[in-house]
Amino acid sequence: MKTLQHITCLFWLAGLSLVQAQEYKPSSVNQAGKAFPQVNAEGRVRAQISAPEATSVKLDIGGVKYEMTKDTEGIWTGESAPQDVGFHYYQLNIDGASVPDPGTKYFYGAGRWGSGIEIPAPDDAIFAMRKVPHGKVVENLYFSEITQQWRRNFIYLPPGYTTSDKNYPVLYLQHGSYEDETGWSSQGHANLILDNLIADGEAEPMIIVMDNGYAYKPDAPKEGRPESVFEEVMLKEIIPMTDAEFRTLADREHRAIAGLSMGANQTMRILMNNLDTFSYYGGFSGTANFGIEGAIDVDTFLNGAFSDGAQVDEQLNLLWLGLGTKEPERFPKTINAFVDMLKAQEITYTLYESPETAHEWHTWRRCLHQFAQQLFKD
Repeated sequence: MKTLQHITCLFWLAGLSLVQAQEYKPSSVNQAGKAFPQVNAEGRVRAQISAPEATSVKLDIGGVKYEMTKDTEGIWTGESAPQDVGFHYYQLNIDGASVPDPGTKYFYGAGRWGSGIEIPAPDDAIFAMRKVPHGKVVENLYFSEITQQWRRNFIYLPPGYTTSDKNYPVLYLQHGSYEDETGWSSQGHANLILDNLIADGEAEPMIIVMDNGYAYKPDAPKEGRPESVFEEVMLKEIIPMTDAEFRTLADREHRAIAGLSMGANQTMRILMNNLDTFSYYGGFSGTANFGIEGAIDVDTFLNGAFSDGAQVDEQLNLLWLGLGTKEPERFPKTINAFVDMLKAQEITYTLYESPETAHEWHTWRRCLHQFAQQLFKD
C-alpha cells in the first residue's frame, strides 16, 4: 500500500510540474491590459493576434520563425521553443510582412522600434523596482557643432543628487550595434540596477551618461556606414557639457567608460586614445579586436596602445571584461585573444562570465551589476 501511495504521489507531482510548465502568464513588458504575448516556466513564448484576412502568420524570435494557427474567429496563436532567460527582440510575420506585436511595449533595437519580451531569470532582483531611494533619468537635448545635428542623451542622477550639493563620479555607458541612447535605461534597466546597488551599499553613487554612439560629419555619405566622429563628440562636447551642467568630479580618477558589443569596441578605442581622461574601463561582450583573426600583434593593434604593458597597467584603475557563456563563437574567440594579449603584457584585468546567457541584454545587465560594484572605490 505504501508503495502504491508513493507511486501515486510521484505521478501527482509530475503532473503538477507539467501543468506549471505549461501555464502561460503575460509578459512583464506587455502594454497595459494586454494578455499576449505570454511566457511559461520553460521560457516558451506564446503570441496571439487577430488577422482574419491573413493567410500566413509566424512568430519570429531567436532567429526562428514558428508557424501560428488561425481559429474560426480569425485569431492566430503560436508558440516558440524555450528561449534563454532575459530580454529578446521579436516580431510577427504576416503574409510576408514583418511587423511589431501590438501587445508589447516597443523598444529600439535591430535598427527599428519593435517588440520585446522578457523571459524571467532567477536573478531579476538585480533590476527589481524595490522600495528604496530612486535616482532620476533625465533627457538632455544638445546641438552638436561637430555633426551639425540635434542630439540627445539620457543621464542617470543617483538618489540624493537633487537634495545635496555633492559632486559625483561619472560613468559614460554606451549601447550596441543598431541600438541607441534609450537602450540602457529601457532594456538594460541601468537606473534600477544602480538604485539597488547604492541602496545595498555595494556601489558608489555615480552619474551615468548614456549617449548615441552613431555620430557622423554633416557631409558624410548617406550610404553605408561613414567614418564615425563619436570620439570627437564625446571628448569635445559630451564630457565638457556634462561637467558644466551637472555636479561632477571632473578628473580621470572619477571618470569611467564602458559599453556593450559595438559600444565595447568604441569605448576601448576612446579609452586608449585618452588615458588622461578615463581611468576605468568596462567591455561587455566586445573588445576592439573584433574582426581580427588570431593573435593580436601588440605593436600594431590600436597603434601600439598596449605595447607598454607596465604603463597601461599603471594608468588604469580597472580593466573589466564580461560576456555570456552562450555567446556566438566569434565573441569569446576575440575576447580570449584580447585576454591572451593582456596576459602577455602583464596588464591586470577582470573577466566575468554570465551563466547561460548569450549576446543579449541580460548578459549586459549582469555585467553592469558586477562592473559598477568595482568603480570609484578609494
